[in-house]
Amino acid sequence: MQDRYADLRAAIEKSGYYPDVVADSVNAAVAGEGVVSFLVHHEPTIDRDEVRRHVTVVVLTPSRLILAHTDEHEPDDLLPAPYTSTSTEAVMLHSVRSVVVNRMVANPASYAGKPVPPPGASEVVLTIGWGGVGRVDLEPAGCSDPQCEADHGYTGVIASDDFSIRVSAAADGVDAVAHVLSFAEVLSASTAGTTPAR
Repeated sequence: MQDRYADLRAAIEKSGYYPDVVADSVNAAVAGEGVVSFLVHHEPTIDRDEVRRHVTVVVLTPSRLILAHTDEHEPDDLLPAPYTSTSTEAVMLHSVRSVVVNRMVANPASYAGKPVPPPGASEVVLTIGWGGVGRVDLEPAGCSDPQCEADHGYTGVIASDDFSIRVSAAADGVDAVAHVLSFAEVLSASTAGTTPAR
């Protein structure tokens, strides 16, 4: 298995968002393990009249899934100068319960087994769950009798929603969508203990 740490470092540099700060945090969390696959997603947001930047780095190692989030902050009572905050989380691969890929394909009639442009999807949402955060969606329960006025309680769904990332070809480029899909495939194979065919 090829170690892709150099590619990861290059992607962090390319994002242009305090690369040394981000790389140091990610390197500490990786802790010498090999890098199997990764995602680097730079997401600026507009807060009133200010642009705030956020970068997410997701790293797959042979045994763990590592997530790092770095935000920038304006001076405040805590620190008199602009600063960043980074949080990292390491999840054992055997703890990953779900890898959900939701892809949107524009003009599906033209897809015909040959995505144009590659990867065919115009947007992808990757959601990874390991049980750290759960979401409960409830709605009133009912029965098939339209005249029934009884209280049937509630029905619902419990979903694991620990991490989610959305990438679109329009905002992030076709290559970014393809990269997320590739990462999701490798992660899915890793949680199943198989290697994706290429």
